[in-house]
Amino acid sequence: MTLCTRLVEYISACFTGLWVQSHEHDEALAEIAQMCRQEDWQLAVWDVAQGLQVPGQAKADAGGSDPLAAIRSINALASADSSAILVLVNFHRFLQSAEVVQALAQQIAAGKQHRTFFVILSPLVQIPQELEKLFVVVEHDLPDRTQLEQIARGVATEDGELPTGEALGTVLDAAAGLTRYESEGAFSLSLIRHQRIEAEAIWELKSQMLKKSGLLTLHRGGETFADLGGLEALKDFCRRALRPDRPANVRPRGVILMGVPGSGKSAFACSLGNETGRPTIILDPRGLYGSLLGV
Repeated sequence: MTLCTRLVEYISACFTGLWVQSHEHDEALAEIAQMCRQEDWQLAVWDVAQGLQVPGQAKADAGGSDPLAAIRSINALASADSSAILVLVNFHRFLQSAEVVQALAQQIAAGKQHRTFFVILSPLVQIPQELEKLFVVVEHDLPDRTQLEQIARGVATEDGELPTGEALGTVLDAAAGLTRYESEGAFSLSLIRHQRIEAEAIWELKSQMLKKSGLLTLHRGGETFADLGGLEALKDFCRRALRPDRPANVRPRGVILMGVPGSGKSAFACSLGNETGRPTIILDPRGLYGSLLGV
């Protein structure tokens, strides 16, 4: 279900507080604008840098960078004939203020009568307790395989730049979880390096993303089962459960390895990724107990 479809349902049901979690604000705003055009709803967008913007109209000041003025500006958008939607971009930054929280709560409650709706667009969900019951959280999905392929085809415009068949599937698998901006950058980087789109450049970008967390690392070594002695039953099980041509009703659930240090647990996990064509992500539990992270 698309972002627009979900928003139309909630707005039609008169949920006047909507929190859209998205890492792609431009894409989300474009979808919301298209929805408002289709439904003939009034739309305004506010952010702290540009103030209030009403598509198709001259820029309205509405207090400029004042978040309280932005909240109150929705009253001027209200109409008896149509719904009015005010999108507040990155507004979670202002919800530490008691005045802003109170004003937003009052306007959301009044929106039931006036058909006015607040949409907070943010990369994370940080809703104060006073507002928790007034907001519905809607996720803006990352691009799926079809959309990723469209992006790849838009980047790779020359013959031979885009792989086909199983190789294309590997590229799309590697790009899963990236935003549109990130995937376009990864595809372009691969073209610069290899003159075609390959999964290696995408994995490098993902590895950098994991490093930002400070807890996870992406292992891209060359280990294989042939380098690891013993554990034959475990190797056979993983080959059967994770092979690409496995029956549709065979769904791998994972394995838990327990044993004394030096018995090959970590080595097996590192080689498993290469054997099955999947990434190996490593979590160091010691990082969960650091002075600045975890518990």
